[in-house]
Amino acid sequence: EVQLVESGGGLVQAGGSLRLSCVASGFTFDDYCVAWFRQAPGKEREGVSYISDNEGTTYYADSVKGRFIISSNARNTADLQMDSLTPEDTAVYFCNAAHRSGGTNYWGRGTQVTVSS
Repeated sequence: EVQLVESGGGLVQAGGSLRLSCVASGFTFDDYCVAWFRQAPGKEREGVSYISDNEGTTYYADSVKGRFIISSNARNTADLQMDSLTPEDTAVYFCNAAHRSGGTNYWGRGTQVTVSS
């Protein structure tokens, strides 16, 4: 079965850190762009960061630049290290894997991140 499973979410105080992990089963990240999105209550889902395994290219939204780091083992795990968290980072975080051909696109079910002030 092909799936993505996120883990590592939780409750943390402002200024704290969390490390999210995304594990793929049934496929590997070869030729995929792996991204993290988040969706806060009442807001649209937004892109947070992505990594292209083939080139190692990374992208960060301005709101997380300098605080979050995305990494991948280029096989089936992609992590998002989140430091200096603020209440504005509170959201459900989703992992996405999109094949570079545009053919397949997988989503995880999400993991809740809550940052208290």
